[in-house]
Amino acid sequence: MPLPDLSRRSFVFATLGAAAALGGCSATVESAERLPKPAPTPAVAPRPTGAPAAEEMALRYAAIEDGGFTLPAIPYEKMDPKYFRQRVTDPTGEPPGTVVVDTPGRFLYLVEPGGTAMRYGVGIGREGFAWQGEGVIHWRQPWPRWKPPADMIARQPELRRFSVENGGMEPGIRNPLGARALYIFQNGKDTLYRLHGSPDWRSIGKATSSGCVRLINQDVLDLYKRVPYHARIVVHQGAMTAGVI
Repeated sequence: MPLPDLSRRSFVFATLGAAAALGGCSATVESAERLPKPAPTPAVAPRPTGAPAAEEMALRYAAIEDGGFTLPAIPYEKMDPKYFRQRVTDPTGEPPGTVVVDTPGRFLYLVEPGGTAMRYGVGIGREGFAWQGEGVIHWRQPWPRWKPPADMIARQPELRRFSVENGGMEPGIRNPLGARALYIFQNGKDTLYRLHGSPDWRSIGKATSSGCVRLINQDVLDLYKRVPYHARIVVHQGAMTAGVI
């Protein structure tokens, strides 16, 4: 699906080699589920309140049943509090409904009406696999299969059993794509760049994945419910600053 004319905000793709390497965190999209359009975002967003209280955090990152799987509780006490899911003053200047990835800051923002954004801590691609640009969240899938591409299998032959030809890795709590995956397209083509859950909460705030943006599974469930259908996404390599009220 072609994108609207967004030339004034456009970014340039990283090298072709870096783009190809992004497939390490991707799954093919033939079986991706087209979901109904989510309910519209409320016209007025609540005022940001800063980092949540400990009681709220315990509930936010508690164990949860979803899709026949049990996601374990997250030991949030061991995380840097800045990576907790929280509402902040919007630092992006983008229209409501836009997803913005601050790669250096290790944050993902979903821009809301009224000058706020939901901010999530993320893990990002290690050096040499970074991508920047603008696209559309074209596909969404709960509990996706993971199908590493040929270039990743060439680097890690032990992953061959999860290849496209072999049907990929079954969905589950150990699957690298986690509980949800959002597939990013540009100019109607799959970029192989994903927003997805991860069973590894320790990776949040770090550069460890093969290019994709990973969230705690509990956070990707929240994002998945909030993000608009065919949302615009912008990925920055320049630093951004958010003020939590």
